[in-house]
Amino acid sequence: MRIGLDDDLLLVIDVQNDFCSGGALAVADGDAVVPFINRLAERFGHVALTQDWHPAGHSSFATSHPGSSPFQTINMPYGQQTLWPDHCIQGTPGSAFHPQLQTQRAQLVARKGFRPAIDSYSAFFENDRRTPTGLAGYLRDRGLKRVFLVGLATDFCVYYSAVDARRLGFDAVLIEAGCRAIDLAGSLDAAWDGMAQAGVQRVSDIA
Repeated sequence: MRIGLDDDLLLVIDVQNDFCSGGALAVADGDAVVPFINRLAERFGHVALTQDWHPAGHSSFATSHPGSSPFQTINMPYGQQTLWPDHCIQGTPGSAFHPQLQTQRAQLVARKGFRPAIDSYSAFFENDRRTPTGLAGYLRDRGLKRVFLVGLATDFCVYYSAVDARRLGFDAVLIEAGCRAIDLAGSLDAAWDGMAQAGVQRVSDIA
């Protein structure tokens, strides 16, 4: 597969301290994606990063719902929402990119999850599936048509971003070697099924 063409974008999802070793919502082996992503980014002329960016007391935090526990699912006005440990709070060390992640090639950093009342897994939409982040307009204005996705976590933010890329008419390729999953109650298998149905291309690595 040829990569790094003029209309390709490498989209790096949420490689932040709180999702890596020792973080508040650490993804198993999450740190391992960093050197792979650093090498891969050198082959792309267009790179964008997403950054989970929650205010304190965000509605997706279990601590915002007395009597609730992390990883419990509740109903919100926009649908079902998994409750999480407090994580990626704006301006905290946990919200920062992994210290070894090379960010200098990124032409855009898209922050998400900053609205207090709604979570945002996807790089393209809030969890109501309607409110856009503006990333799609950026891609179209730049003439970018194919999105390669890496980052954390495969079964949540990477998954939703990949499916939304397809929904918006972009080609989407998920590179497994650059992702790690949470796998919460079968969420990884569900994500693979959802991506296959949406037409997301899945590759194990990029030669």
